[in-house]
Amino acid sequence: MRLKSTTFVSVLAVTALAACNAVGPLDTAESGAVLFRQNCVICHGVSGAGDGPEADALPVAPANLRALAAANDGVFPAEAVMATIYGYRGKDYAGLMPEFGPVLDSPSVIWIASDGREIPTPSALVALTGYLETIQDP
Repeated sequence: MRLKSTTFVSVLAVTALAACNAVGPLDTAESGAVLFRQNCVICHGVSGAGDGPEADALPVAPANLRALAAANDGVFPAEAVMATIYGYRGKDYAGLMPEFGPVLDSPSVIWIASDGREIPTPSALVALTGYLETIQDP
């Protein structure tokens, strides 16, 4: 599904860029927060703690998205987060997380991985990941 609102995209294009090493019209923490509310709150909850309204109905509890950096020695695992959200989890992945690749279809931007690789990445995925980085518990 593509974001069809030209007003939405235009407004996002002029807002400040998220600190995600990328540029593009959808890579702001604000747009990431909107994507989170639209797609993730149902399972992960408003705060991202894994306590969404459907969490109890799932056979495996949703991840506490606020603890991703803490579980990775204090470093937010942006690349792993993007792979999980988008759907590149490997053939043996048995989790319940749906693939959001089609939902996040948007113009690509160059995202720079921690090892310096330049990876063309949907700008909406960069925005959502950037937002998740902002909600990490200290």
